[in-house]
Amino acid sequence: MSSTPVDASKRTWLIASGCAGAVGGAFVAVPFVSSFQPSERAKAAGAAVEVDISALQPGEKVTVEWRGKPVWIMKRTPEQLAALPKFDGQLADPKSDRTAYPTPDYAKNTHRSIKPEIFVGVGICSHLGCSPSDKFQAGPQPSLPDDWQGGFLCPCHGSTFDLAGRVFKNKPAPDNLEVPPHMYVSDTKLLIGEDKKA
Repeated sequence: MSSTPVDASKRTWLIASGCAGAVGGAFVAVPFVSSFQPSERAKAAGAAVEVDISALQPGEKVTVEWRGKPVWIMKRTPEQLAALPKFDGQLADPKSDRTAYPTPDYAKNTHRSIKPEIFVGVGICSHLGCSPSDKFQAGPQPSLPDDWQGGFLCPCHGSTFDLAGRVFKNKPAPDNLEVPPHMYVSDTKLLIGEDKKA
């Protein structure tokens, strides 16, 4: 068996073309492998959202987006807070015991919040996913009971919620509004989407 020697110029050519092939293969592989990583938009969609609530006045509500959902942050008045316990007998789940939406322990109270005056809830009806409307004014109004004390009305099928997002009995919505994980990073800043300090 004889072997033919490869001259130096062919050897250089073989090495150069082999290296070029390896580099080309790497360029092809990088986009393919990176396609398995979540996009920046997907990463941002699940990220926690920091909200400054320093300008929020009693009786006002702001809406922010977290994971593609509207999250309501409302500063309730002392009168609105005082009215909450009066509804317990009319509510389907006054203590947030149902588990369709796991309620954080810090929201298993009458006001369903960390700080009594600040309500944080996902503004999506538990019936068919509509967004309820603000009905903060007390008193008789269309589609509401005459003794209405303020809350939210889902216009799609008439479900009503108090100002703690608790659903009234005998309504299409089976559960209270979801309370997302959240925490205070300062007296005036909320972090929606996380409730444990790292």
